[in-house]
Amino acid sequence: MDNDNNNNQIENANQIQNQNENEMKNLEKKVTKNLIKDYSNLLIGNSFKDFSIFVENGSNPFEIKVHKSILSSRSPFFDKFLREQNEIDKIFLNQFNKKEMESILSYIYYGNIPFENQENLIQLLEISIYFKLNLLKEIIQKKISNSINYSNFFQFLFQNRNLKSNEIEIKCFELINQNFSQIQNNENLFNLTKEEIIKFIQFKQEKKEIFQFDFFQFLNNWIEKRNKRLKGKKEKEIEIEKKRLFHSFFSLFDKDSISKQDFDKLKTI
Repeated sequence: MDNDNNNNQIENANQIQNQNENEMKNLEKKVTKNLIKDYSNLLIGNSFKDFSIFVENGSNPFEIKVHKSILSSRSPFFDKFLREQNEIDKIFLNQFNKKEMESILSYIYYGNIPFENQENLIQLLEISIYFKLNLLKEIIQKKISNSINYSNFFQFLFQNRNLKSNEIEIKCFELINQNFSQIQNNENLFNLTKEEIIKFIQFKQEKKEIFQFDFFQFLNNWIEKRNKRLKGKKEKEIEIEKKRLFHSFFSLFDKDSISKQDFDKLKTI
């Protein structure tokens, strides 16, 4: 009987503890929800605003009033600017429009992540980098990486040229690698830059993969297409440039990354 009473007491104590923990979690959620609401209202309202951001809006810049203290605490870009220009009460950011700036301010004020559609992800990533919002940058990079697929990886790879996001680039290279036989004649593949091809070669070698002969055929065709765009050069000069470029690529390959059979075939190129 005593054992049964003890077990019941332990069970009741555990239930009370679980109930208390759930109540605390609900209260914490309520605090977070109220905090988001309060800072959202702070952004929407006009109380105590002491700084103006002017953004592109056709012929007349659009003014957004904000709080210096919030900008400074949340964005290293604004923190540096406001410390160096502490007497200034405005900034002109004509490279951004009203919608873009309002989206980024909703993140700065209350942590709203402004995902609307796939098309604006690269744009948001550029903005997060500009304002040095590293956590938002990390989140958007992950979102982009999860959004990249067979139908759009070239688009993301080319858009990434200015951003130079390693995570986006690697995801695109993975899809090129997986589908190379299907896309080896795709015009987008021939729009890769020399630097991108070098990085792709390094990517495959890090994975310890063997290069198939079709990749070397692609390299040869890529060089041919590139040389056709060279103007004002004689045929002999173009042929010398072709050989130089092919050998510069070839020098990147490890001896174990090419099969002997394919190595022998390369002599015919």
